[in-house]
This record gives sequence, C-alpha cells and structure tokens, in this order.
Amino acid sequence: MRRGGEIRKARRGDRDPGLVAQLRRPPGGRDARIMLLAQLLDRAGTGVWAAACVLYFTFVIGLDAGQVGILLGASGVAGIAGSPLAGHLADRFPVRSLLIGAHLLRLVALCLLLVVTDFALLLPVVAVTHLGDRAAKTLEMLFATRVAGDRRATYQALSRSSANAGYALGAGLAAIGLAVGTRGAYHVLILADALSFLVAAALVWRTREPRGRGLVTAPTADADAAAPQAAPAAGGPSPWRDRGYLRFVLLDIPMHLDDSILAIGIPLWLVSRTTAPHELVPAFLVVNTVLVVVLQLRVSAKVRGPRQAAGAVALYGLTTLLCCALLAAATGGGAWAASAALLAAAVLATAAELMRSVSSWELAVTLAPRQARASYLGVAGMAQSVQKSAGPLLLTGAVMAAGPAGWIALGAAVAGLSLVQRRASLRRLDALAGAPAPAAAAAPG
Repeated sequence: MRRGGEIRKARRGDRDPGLVAQLRRPPGGRDARIMLLAQLLDRAGTGVWAAACVLYFTFVIGLDAGQVGILLGASGVAGIAGSPLAGHLADRFPVRSLLIGAHLLRLVALCLLLVVTDFALLLPVVAVTHLGDRAAKTLEMLFATRVAGDRRATYQALSRSSANAGYALGAGLAAIGLAVGTRGAYHVLILADALSFLVAAALVWRTREPRGRGLVTAPTADADAAAPQAAPAAGGPSPWRDRGYLRFVLLDIPMHLDDSILAIGIPLWLVSRTTAPHELVPAFLVVNTVLVVVLQLRVSAKVRGPRQAAGAVALYGLTTLLCCALLAAATGGGAWAASAALLAAAVLATAAELMRSVSSWELAVTLAPRQARASYLGVAGMAQSVQKSAGPLLLTGAVMAAGPAGWIALGAAVAGLSLVQRRASLRRLDALAGAPAPAAAAAPG
C-alpha cells in the first residue's frame, strides 16, 4: 500500500502545476510575479485604448477614414523601430530602467492626446506611443527571459495568459465608456490607459535588475565566475551582419499572420463573402481569449527546447493551412454552415497562435549568440511589428480580393515557408552546437 501511495504521489509530482499555481510561483520568483501583474494592468489599459481609438479619432477628433488609416499605418511603421531600439539599448543600459522609461514615455504621449487635435501633431504623438509599446514589450521579455532562465517558455506562457486576460478586461471596460459615447467618457478611457502605464512603471520599479546584462539568460553559479568575460563588448556581434539570423527574422514575419487573420481576415470575410450573422464577430475574440488563457500553459509544457520549438513551426504552417481552407469553404453554404466554418477557423487561428508563441521567442533566443542576445532579440521583435503593418494590407488587398483561392494560396505559402523555417532553424542550431564559444557568435545560418 505504501508503494502504491508513493507511485500516486510521484505521478502527481510529475504533473505540471495549474495556471493559478504557476502564477503564484512563476519562474523568476518575486520579480517575475510583479512583472506579470504589471503586464496584466498594462494590457488592460491597452485593451481599453485599442477598443476606443478608432472611434475617438473619428467622432471626437473628427478625422475622416483616410486620415485614421494614415495615422494608424504610420504609427505601425514607427512601432517597427521600437524592438531593435530596445534591444540595442538593453546591451548598454539596465533593462529595468529602460522599461520604466518606456512606460513613462507612453504615459506622456497618451496624455497629449487629451489636448492635441491637429492631424499633423497627432501623427508624431501616436507614433511615439506605438514606438513605446513595441519597446516595452521587447524589454518585458528581455527582463523575463533573464530572470526565468531555462524556464523562459513557461514564463512566456504565463505572460500570454495574463496579457490576454488583461486585453479582455480592458475591452470590457471600454465597452462601458463607448456606451456612454461622450467626449468626457472617451477622455476617461484615455486616462485609464495612462494610469495603467503609471502603475506598471511603479511595479517595475519594485523589481530588481536581472543579472547578466546582454545575456538574456539567468547566470548559473559557474557563469557567475565568468561574468566579466561574458559581458558584451561594445564591438560585439551585430544582428544586422548575421545573414542566418536575419533570414530567421524574415521567415518569422509570415509566422505571425494568425494575428491579422483572426483580427481582420475572419471578420471581414464574414461580412463581405458569407451569409453568417454579423453578431458572430465578437465570438471570435471570446474564443481566442478563452483558449489562450486555458491552453497556453499546457501547450508550452509540450514544447521543451529549441528543437521541439522548430517542430512547432511546422505545426504552425499546417494549422494555418487548415484555417485558410475553412475560410475558403465558408462561402459555399448557408448561414449555419458558414458560421460553423468561421468558428472552426477562429479555433485553428488560435491554435496557430499557441504554436507560434512557443516557437518564435524560443528560437529567437537560442539562435542568437549568447553574448549579444539583447540586441539580437530586439531585431527578432521586428517580425511581429512588420506583420502588424503589412499583414492587414496583404489580406485585404490580395488574399480576400482573390476570393477563396486567395485563402488557399496564403495557407499553402505559410505552410511551405514554415518548413523552410524549421529546416533553417535546425541547421543553425547544429552550427551553434558544433562551433566553439568564440565562433558561435558569428555562426553561419
């Protein structure tokens, strides 16, 4: 009986703790727990503004649709520079201080929206806000990856779960202000977002600067002795000269298309090409939020190490292909069939997001030379920013214009590129594993 009880205890011990337990004791301990709370509040504020910004610019400021498009497009382009800038600075200055600065920069820029109404002045203000957004996200992950060390995949899962919960909370709060619809109500929503930045900065101030500047992994006892040699030099390897890593970043751009497919492609396809009811559109966000919060940690637990992460890239391509095939088929039936196909496509887009979340960052970290990972990860962060700017244009200008065949072509292209990414990643991992430490920094792609 004792042995049976020991076996049962061992089996229970082998199970990964649940989401709540992991949030209480995340990889990185106290500092990681504070950072997760800061991210939750930050994303709640971001969710408020994301739900209200287009209506604010249209009905309060009085911009037309063309001006709103230019404003958001230009800000998206400015946001692309946020990740490499943050990575470059993180090799030279404390990440904690830079993140506090990014939050305060966003705070000031957002408060300016309360008084700036001229379109020419709105362009730089909103651009600075997006620049700070992308820089803050990169710095958060640099901080977390350092304190979490080898358990960065688990932390990434917790981060995405808390972020999605924050976005959902923010969207719910925004719905109240949008229902009121007055200028004062919109100003309250802006102030709520600004307050989230202030609180997030205060929480980050309570954390401790992670050790191992530029290394992005928590140093071990052995590494502590070699810390002076490990610190990055001013003339260290540059990601802009590393063709293999730049190829990874370029191929990583289409591996983020699930974001545009879910947020833009599926809703617009429903409205323009199917007979499904328009009331179904909010369900896509609900499905995505619930599945990410519930499944992200479990999916991350299945992917351990960079080689399994490379395998997840191939699964991303297959899942995206199936999602696109369902969208192409959604035009061929009645309202019920179209609704079922679109909901299934939303589920598959979320599954692709789960695959991407456990592969993209893990590969970005492990494919970079250890002594310059901060600057390398800053460049890797550009993939998501570029997709956010180019993805909507690709879907609306080419894929959807081509009809169902456009979706099939997109899915096939992403699936093919995912196989190329997987093969290239495995080859670079082999090169890094076989190269001596000094040569690893400039390992070929």
